[in-house]
Amino acid sequence: MNTFTAHASSRRTPVLALLSLLQFLIAIDVTVVNVALPAIGARFDAEPAALSWVVTGYTLVGGGLLLLGGRLTDLLGRRRMFLLGAALFALASLAAGLAPNLPTLVAARFAQGAGEALASPAAMSLIALLYPCPEERAKALGIWGAISASGLVVGVLLSGALVQLLDWRWIFGVNVPLTAAVLALTPVLVRPDGPRPARSGRLDLPGAALLTAGPLALVYGVLRGSPAALLAGAVLLAAFILVEARAGNPLVPLAFFAHRVRALANAVTVPLSAGLSGTFFLATLYLQEVIELSPLQAGLAYLPFCAALLLAVSQVARLIGALGVTYTALLGLLLTAAGLGWLARLPDHGGFGADVLPGMLGVAAGMGIGLVALQHAALSDVTEDDAGTASGVQRSVDQLGGSLGLAVLVGAALGGGTPQGADYRTAFGWAALGVLAAAVAVAALGRRK
Repeated sequence: MNTFTAHASSRRTPVLALLSLLQFLIAIDVTVVNVALPAIGARFDAEPAALSWVVTGYTLVGGGLLLLGGRLTDLLGRRRMFLLGAALFALASLAAGLAPNLPTLVAARFAQGAGEALASPAAMSLIALLYPCPEERAKALGIWGAISASGLVVGVLLSGALVQLLDWRWIFGVNVPLTAAVLALTPVLVRPDGPRPARSGRLDLPGAALLTAGPLALVYGVLRGSPAALLAGAVLLAAFILVEARAGNPLVPLAFFAHRVRALANAVTVPLSAGLSGTFFLATLYLQEVIELSPLQAGLAYLPFCAALLLAVSQVARLIGALGVTYTALLGLLLTAAGLGWLARLPDHGGFGADVLPGMLGVAAGMGIGLVALQHAALSDVTEDDAGTASGVQRSVDQLGGSLGLAVLVGAALGGGTPQGADYRTAFGWAALGVLAAAVAVAALGRRK
């Protein structure tokens, strides 16, 4: 047992609860704006293309800086980075709730993403080191994943209730007192970071900037239909790879991806996260624009989704024990593809029970199983030296995959105007194909083994 684990084993449960609470708030803010977007647009007289940055800006900046956050975690200490990220997240949430205009709100969402980029890898690496035994780690990540995943759904529920009963600004304001509680309890429950080993070289700030700017340019290009922006995004990401190959102290050494299980787990996370992000955004839009539910009704419509997600996540550790990580991930991918395939048949004038709910349940079960299994695989064979890097890589591909996928799917659904039934079918169809392709890759790995 390593030194960190030996000191912390007696308080692992409260530490896990504390880490999960902040991740719960972070997950809430991924989806909490979806139902609130019409109200935000009315307040600031903003077009849908501009409003989309309220959703994608948070995850793009968070995903782009997560590798830097993971690197800082390994260099400067897990508790330090967790506290710094939580403080930045709280301040940015306050700024978002008080934003006088849309640019200020988008900037605050960028800052929230930066706070997540510091706190989330620190939390995930703390869990990985607190639970070095694979069976215990699977259970801990299952709990962390369940709380995080439920935050995605609670974000929708909370948004609907607050927008209809109070005001959209409260969707950000509720973060402040809860994050303050995390900041107060962390020094009590989490031991101080020990002395860090001496390391040479500087932080790879150019790499972090390129990894953030590249996806931002790609999303801008997709949403605005700008070939120049798409080209710029591709060039920036190619430059990121070159910088990482030549940097003396890169964000993530390219040799990190020589570990086949980690590399495949991170690659497969991209289409899975894209399907989840697309489902939240497009299904919420369909519920309000086509079925004509109120914000509160649209939020409540996600209750079955939440129940299926929590049930699925609660069984991940058992499934991993029975099937192994590879086939558990494959099961999650196939369930997700089935749910997306059902949503790909949405009629022009459908209903919730027959047309939306079955697909949502399939996606919920698949995401609950698949994402936690992939998180487990992405942390294979980590040590104290690279746990933060591995966590940062996994969270980064999760965030960036969801953001880029959402931009592509929303671009396909919106089609330059108000989406119709065929637009929804096209978007969900592409999402299902992406997840099926990922399932084929995982099945191929399983056959090799």
